Amino acid sequence: MNGDGYITLTRDITAIKIPEGSERALPAGTTVAITQELGGTFTVMAPDFGGLFRIQNRDADALGREAIEHVAADGIFEIERVWEQLRQVYDPEIPVNIVDLGLIYDVDVADDESGKGKRVAVKMTLTAPGCGMGPTIAADAQQRIFTLPGVADANVMVVWDPPWAPTMISAAGKEKLGME
Repeated sequence: MNGDGYITLTRDITAIKIPEGSERALPAGTTVAITQELGGTFTVMAPDFGGLFRIQNRDADALGREAIEHVAADGIFEIERVWEQLRQVYDPEIPVNIVDLGLIYDVDVADDESGKGKRVAVKMTLTAPGCGMGPTIAADAQQRIFTLPGVADANVMVVWDPPWAPTMISAAGKEKLGME
């Protein structure tokens, strides 16, 4: 990091442009400033590339950070671990996890037909229907669920009914956002 708070990427990465959700290559040597670092993902400002980008945990080293390991070590499936993983997923523009934002509508767990684990199905929504980051946020949630022991399949579906409203934010989320 240089003296003005900017970091120079040490290698080429693929980042997600916020808010539209499109992929963009950021080459080694790009100067960025981290604006949010939560749940192992990074929101950065890249002035030379036109704004905000999300950098995934797997590319943390390009920022001089260590990737966060999200795997439970004991091999036991527990539904609470699904919720813990979902609490590590953040909208790149809001410093509150998707559970406390009220974006998770349902988590259903069933035995997988293969008999080799559990099938986890999550229904979630977004704060706005036009949010281009929806597929990225859903994929992040799905990837984190797959890291859990005993998970044979995971599916995260974005739904729009009921429509999201600020009243769905948890007390902890409202406190973090200064709404209480």
